[in-house]
Amino acid sequence: MPVQNHPRVAVCFALLLSATLLPSSLAAQETATAPAPPPANRSHIVRTGVNTPGVSRSIADIKKDAVFTPPGSPDWSVVTADSLWVTTGRDSHIVQLLAATNTIGKVLPVKDPCSGLASAFGSLWSPSCGDHVLTRFDPADGKIIAQIPADSANSEGGITVGAGSIWLVTKPSTLVRIDPTKNAVIASIPLPSGSENPLFSDGFVWISSYEHDQLLKVDPNSASVVATIPIGPKPRFLTTGAGSIWTLNQGDGTISRVDEKTSKLIANIACGIPGFGGEITFGAGHVWATMFDFPITEIDPATNKVVKQWGGPGGDGLRFGLGSLWLSNGRQGTVWRLSPDQP
Repeated sequence: MPVQNHPRVAVCFALLLSATLLPSSLAAQETATAPAPPPANRSHIVRTGVNTPGVSRSIADIKKDAVFTPPGSPDWSVVTADSLWVTTGRDSHIVQLLAATNTIGKVLPVKDPCSGLASAFGSLWSPSCGDHVLTRFDPADGKIIAQIPADSANSEGGITVGAGSIWLVTKPSTLVRIDPTKNAVIASIPLPSGSENPLFSDGFVWISSYEHDQLLKVDPNSASVVATIPIGPKPRFLTTGAGSIWTLNQGDGTISRVDEKTSKLIANIACGIPGFGGEITFGAGHVWATMFDFPITEIDPATNKVVKQWGGPGGDGLRFGLGSLWLSNGRQGTVWRLSPDQP
């Protein structure tokens, strides 16, 4: 679909067009130090994938356990006890995909859903870039419980849950803590500019700083940044697993791995998937990333290497849960349910 019509990528693409050119080679070996900034003239995005023998596969050959066609353009998702809920940006809804029957369930209205989805405290939480609020739904009946004023810092931002709270980054770059008993913001923590994607793990809120090529570690008790870790260029989406935080870096298509205990960079893993959009998740002991033209990249934490990568049309949103990978193909308008045990 045209970039300007994509609910998550319009803002980021504009930034990338004014950013720097990707390195001419994405086949560099992983390193435990942050890479140098890309050179200075960027006119287009080139995704090469990886060229390791035996790794590359065609997405046309992947085995699908189910294919869903929700209304609109499926994108962000969250897993609950019995479903996957997915945003459909062009149609301004969040849609329930029932795992037991592989059918579509409830369809709930959210104007321009963005910045992810969360499931916690018996509710669904959906940021709206159209209404500039965080909407709380009762998933049982689909009714709105509350709408909390919260203007997401970026359509490609994020939302997370931890320490009895909901966490969201609002404009300009402020981490807000929302109390689910009050449905109100109870704390605000200023962040460096362009720091917009939070993830709660191991007692801390971790935030990728897109503008500064860093991972921030925020202590919810002191409401302060307690560590600043240099990582790959233009980090955006995050996941947690194998004792680490993993970031998908839109600048050069690497994935950075940071040790949660030491707050030290372990590796920058070459994946060849730079550019706007994408997502990263952890499940079945592996890291999984998605990007347009390379719908799935699989990384083994034991080696910090890409072990499988599927190229071809599809990709942009990805989540692991209920024993499956759920791939949102935003341009194709489908969601695929996949087994992580692919040949």
